[in-house]
Amino acid sequence: MAVHAHPDDESSKGAATMARYVAEGHQVRVVTCTGGEAGSVLNPKMDRPEVVENIAAIRREEMAKAASILGVSHRWLGFVDSGLPEGDPLPPLPDGCFALVPVEEAAEALVRQIREFKPHVIITYDENGGYPHPDHIRTHVVSMEAWHAAPDPDRFPDAGEPWQPLKLYYSHGFSRSKIVTFHEALLARGQESPYEDWLKRWDSNRPDVMERVTTRVECADYFKVRDEALKAHATQIDPDSRWFAVPVELERELWPTEEYELVHSLVDTTLPEDDLFAGIPKETA
Repeated sequence: MAVHAHPDDESSKGAATMARYVAEGHQVRVVTCTGGEAGSVLNPKMDRPEVVENIAAIRREEMAKAASILGVSHRWLGFVDSGLPEGDPLPPLPDGCFALVPVEEAAEALVRQIREFKPHVIITYDENGGYPHPDHIRTHVVSMEAWHAAPDPDRFPDAGEPWQPLKLYYSHGFSRSKIVTFHEALLARGQESPYEDWLKRWDSNRPDVMERVTTRVECADYFKVRDEALKAHATQIDPDSRWFAVPVELERELWPTEEYELVHSLVDTTLPEDDLFAGIPKETA
């Protein structure tokens, strides 16, 4: 089970891993906490009045298409996108948005999903949310609360029979070392790199998340599936953007994995890992 904040997050964070496990016969579910209602249209090709006016419904359609491409089942938690506040000082978050919903309320909704689906592995965001969007940070908080509550019969007794997941991971999709690898490879081939300005803005004092990574999942054979799922989110992903600047063949050669940090495990495993199901008996997984 992968827990995400908005539709499209599942396709930009760990999508190839999910597609690999689906192909290997695992059941995979994506849970999306909000509908992405506050998201802007980020693809200029889709920035039309009729799209902006119907963004909530269109994003639901995009999510259904992406889930179908990845082969995963999908559930909405049903909370409202908080939006990304901008300005100095930052404006208050809108009433009723996901980031302001009581943690217990949101955790109960996620516990219900966990007890229904009965995952052995849960993937979510780290304490920084992957990036500091209020919905991403709240997704982390809610996921951790649900991890502890799901097996406890005294917590949320109306949310289904208790279930104990065996492993919990943080997804780490954006590392400086990965971007540097792609940047240098493109320049070495005489090609323009879209990452130069990004790297200049990168805080050199900020630790690279690769220092936290415990698990690298080989999934290069599913990068094209990942890209098709991303493109399904047409309001958010410009097919001519830097998302697709690195040819898939080069990406497979240079960085054929997706990265995770093992946070909780109730099974014995040896780090570093190359499999999210490492240590889980095959008859269980």
